[in-house]
Amino acid sequence: MKYLYSMIAILAISFASPIFAQNAPPDCNATEAQMKANKYTKDQGDICIKEWEQKVKDLQDRLNALNASISSLNQTLNNENAALQSGKDEIAALLGATQRQIEEFGQRLGVLEGKVRSMKGMNDAQLAEKYEEIRSYENDLNKMRGEKIALYPPYFNRITELAREIRSLYRTKPTKDYVVGTWADDRDCLWNIAGKAEIYNDALLWPKVWQANTEIIRNPDVIFPGQRLTLPAAAPKTSDEVKAERAYWKKKRAAAQRAAAAQKANEEVGTQNSGTLK
Repeated sequence: MKYLYSMIAILAISFASPIFAQNAPPDCNATEAQMKANKYTKDQGDICIKEWEQKVKDLQDRLNALNASISSLNQTLNNENAALQSGKDEIAALLGATQRQIEEFGQRLGVLEGKVRSMKGMNDAQLAEKYEEIRSYENDLNKMRGEKIALYPPYFNRITELAREIRSLYRTKPTKDYVVGTWADDRDCLWNIAGKAEIYNDALLWPKVWQANTEIIRNPDVIFPGQRLTLPAAAPKTSDEVKAERAYWKKKRAAAQRAAAAQKANEEVGTQNSGTLK
């Protein structure tokens, strides 16, 4: 009898082991091939199905949340774009220009920036030969600065930087001499000399000639035939030359005011004397 009980226990354990093994928790992350090889039971399949359904639900919830977030961000972006466009329209109105005109100004500025950029790799000798071209770029930029669109914030700093870059391109050419001719034959004065095509072709640069020859020119209004003047290289007026020119005009205005006051005083005296004689 004892032997019979032992055999029954052994058989029970033998039949029960596969059942316990089949009911072990399934690996729902296994590949399809692995699942087919393991021969999952219906219960194990149900477990995986429920797990996958929960994952799908979680992913769908996350997708819905992301879509809602994207929708909110798109709305914010649309509002910001509308505000930006409104700001651009207000600026355009202040500048008295259309958006197209502002864009065209930007294109012209970009072309000029490209031309200046192409010169940055040149050496001093090459830049010295490009003086007139550099000067034309500066003139073009100064004309653009005279337009109200130049105040447009995205362009203002670019224009300032471009002006600095253009000035940095100027290189000094060797100076040359000029012998002053007579007024009767040559109409030579500092203004006319600076305006000659072979000199500066710009009469407004006369202070350069004056300041380079202060040892022989005491009064810029008076030069004499035969004087040999040193001519600096063609370039914009330096700060010292600008200061000297301002001082000159200030002195001229003061002299004119004194002359006018003296003439007025003389006229008043003449009137009084005339009245006395009567």
